Formats: sequence, structure tokens, C-alpha cells
Amino acid sequence: MRLRTVLATVTAGLAAATTLTAAGPANALSSNACSPAVSLQSFSDTLDKTTYEGTFVGNLSALAVDRDGQLAALSDRSSLFTLDRTTLQPTSVVPLADENGAALDSEGLVVDRDGTRLVTSETEPSIRRYSRDGRILDRLPVPDALKVAPAGRATSNQTFEGLTLLPGGHTLLASMEYAISGDSTGIVRLQTWERKGTHFELAAQYAYRTDAGLGVPEVAATPDGRLLVLERGFTSGVGNTVRLYVADLRHATDTSGIDNLTGQDGVRLARKTLLADIADCPSLGATAKQPQPNPLLDNIEGLAVTGHAHGRLSLLLVSDDNQNAVQTTRFYRLTARLP
Repeated sequence: MRLRTVLATVTAGLAAATTLTAAGPANALSSNACSPAVSLQSFSDTLDKTTYEGTFVGNLSALAVDRDGQLAALSDRSSLFTLDRTTLQPTSVVPLADENGAALDSEGLVVDRDGTRLVTSETEPSIRRYSRDGRILDRLPVPDALKVAPAGRATSNQTFEGLTLLPGGHTLLASMEYAISGDSTGIVRLQTWERKGTHFELAAQYAYRTDAGLGVPEVAATPDGRLLVLERGFTSGVGNTVRLYVADLRHATDTSGIDNLTGQDGVRLARKTLLADIADCPSLGATAKQPQPNPLLDNIEGLAVTGHAHGRLSLLLVSDDNQNAVQTTRFYRLTARLP
């Protein structure tokens, strides 16, 4: 979803002079810490307000690790970039479109095990499978209730923002950004599909409760089968709220047959545990032109797990600048230890 936020830009010298802003000495963990579980390693504004082969590099809404280890970065203006994993510089761009050649509101991204790309568009919503060169190969079914009204009960620009493939590669999960009509405010649906041959078929659905006023712009599977969940919101005159949770679906109720989720007995929501409020991270010299709880914050919308070792996950986050002069395309490198 394109939030019309009024956010920070970093100083021109900082953005132009460096690819990554160091978080300080590696042994000074306390200077990096956002919380006991999460540390901010660095941030980068190197791609802010740049172009590549005539395409604006921004509006980034999702990240994924490609099969060759490089990064796939999805713009919500129908462009899919490949980025160098180290420098974050673009190395290719592929335009995307629907079956009629129209642009997508492309928000969620998964690189499947065969290298094809699964991409959500939140206008219908939809999930399409694309070849590496942008050809449509398949389209997944979507439950009627999750379709945008009048076809369903969802609101335009509040549908499939997050997409992830669970460990093993058999289960795909998409997260709605906000509640559908008839559900209590703050309860979002998480829809899954199971792989059947070369296709995915509709499977279980779960429910997740956000903090008051926040939506879900992204989810990412953890190696143990849980979910990292970004929650995000914006308050004029105050700034962004961005929190990182880990959620567990193991004991959650399958809500695919429940019309209205209103806190009724017998419906178990996904259990969530706060990992960090990004406002509590060190700012590392970032500046903001508009009020923010922390000048480091921006409209963070994309999240990918880029590695894991010794009980810690390496994470890469990105903000969507909405192609707005007072917002920033900013990457964040974090490490997280799961409870």
C-alpha cells in the first residue's frame, strides 16, 4: 500500500558518499541494540532517487533472495530489480504486467525453487507466477472473501502486501494488510496455498491481531517455520511506527470457514512475540526533515531473511519512498535472535 507519508531524507553527502553506514565497532553490541533480540548493523541510502536503465529505483515494497544469492527487489510500480547482494546496486530490471498488459500494484514477492517469481498485486488482489523475463506462467486462486469489494469484502490497497514460502517449499502464505469487512479492526487474515505438482491450491487460513492502528506490510518465514511479521503505521505530526514480531501458527485456528472474526470463543489467533520496535534502534546519524520518533525511521515495507547462523538471523529491510521527494529509499541490515 502506498502510504502518503511525509518522512525523512538523509543529508546529500551521507547518501552519496557511502553504500553502508557502519554501526560502530563490532564488539560494541550495546551501541547496535534495538532490543535484547535485535541489533541494527547498518543502513544505506545509496539507491535513493536513482534510476537504472531509465527506470526509477524506488517504490520498493518487497525483497527476496534469488537462487544465485543475489537480491530481487520489487517495486510497487510493476518493476522487478536484481540487486547486487553486497553493494545493493541494480544489475537488471524486468517490467511486469497483468494479462492485459496493465501495470500492477505489485507488493509481495517470492522466488520459487525453480527461479520463477510469485508476485502479488493488491488491486484485485492476485498472485501471479512470472518467468525471470516477466512472462506470466500461472495465476493462483484467491478466496472470494479476500477480494476487493464488490467482488469480496476487502478494501482496495489493503490486501496482499506480504508473501512468503515456508520451509520445505510446499506452503505459500500471503498476508492481508488490514482487516476485511465484517472482521474486527486489527484482525488480518493470513491465507495459505499448498503445492500440488506445478501449481498451488488454496489451503488453510489463519488470523493475526496487529497492534492498534497498525497494518501488516510484510511477512517472512523463519527457518523453524514461524513468521517474521512487520507491523507499520503512520501518524501525521508524529511519524512512523514500525515493529518486528515473530508469530507462531502451530496452534492457530483455520479460519477459512469462518465468515466473521470478531473475538468469538474458540478461535485461536496466531501467537506473536515482539522482537523490536524499530524506533528503539540507534539512529546511526540518520536525519529526518519531518517529525519521527527516530530519524532512522521511514516507510519500511520490505523484509527478507538473508542468512542464519549460530542462532541468529540476518535480515534486510527496505522502505518504500513512494517516489516522493521527502521520503527515502533506505535499506537496513539487522540481526535477530528468535525466542
